[in-house]
Amino acid sequence: MSEKKAIENLIEYLKIKTVHPDPDYESAIKFIKKCAEEIGFDSYKEVEVCPKRIVCVLTYLGTEPKKQSILLNSHTDVVPADPNYWKYDPFAGFVDENGNIFARGVQDMKSVGIQHLEVIRKMKENKMRPKRTIHLTFVPDEEIGGETGFLPFLDTKEFTEMNVGVALDEGQASPNEEFCVYYGERLSWWLYLTVSGNTGHGSRFIEKTAAEKLQRLLNKFLEYREQQKL
Repeated sequence: MSEKKAIENLIEYLKIKTVHPDPDYESAIKFIKKCAEEIGFDSYKEVEVCPKRIVCVLTYLGTEPKKQSILLNSHTDVVPADPNYWKYDPFAGFVDENGNIFARGVQDMKSVGIQHLEVIRKMKENKMRPKRTIHLTFVPDEEIGGETGFLPFLDTKEFTEMNVGVALDEGQASPNEEFCVYYGERLSWWLYLTVSGNTGHGSRFIEKTAAEKLQRLLNKFLEYREQQKL
């Protein structure tokens, strides 16, 4: 029953067009609140972090609530989807005969949000209470950088009061029952390079030019990038 309910909720969630540049966050918030009430979380909050930008916080209290909590985070928005490049309507939540679901956001990352909800449903069904409190957050505007979503949420008293010790966010999809847990993510390195070298007339093969030095440096960057793939 719970798996059927999870699929139904996922499809309903996928049909909500939280797509940029005009995401329907109001409908998404109503859906999340409905799920929170149906599952029976201990508390549900809506934190407006920017005008019309709300973070939903769902809390399942632990038996030792003074311990640092666990945060399960997901975002409600999705990137645009051109129907001309889709076999099925990207916002119809189509399910084929093999059970595959076709929709924008099914991987990034509405399915993860539903998984987080179902974790708490399963725990309640089995009368499980962890020591640590578990918070679920559903945040807006992740796909456009999070500056009007999770980032300002970090500065709120609501986030401080959550006393988060560890947080799990989105990861890679898995075709089987094995899931990788990542403790880090790719980071941007913003570098400003100033390279000097010999100059001369274009008819000569000048050695140690700035371009040659820059090329060697770029090759080093690419070698390092290849190492990180292994």
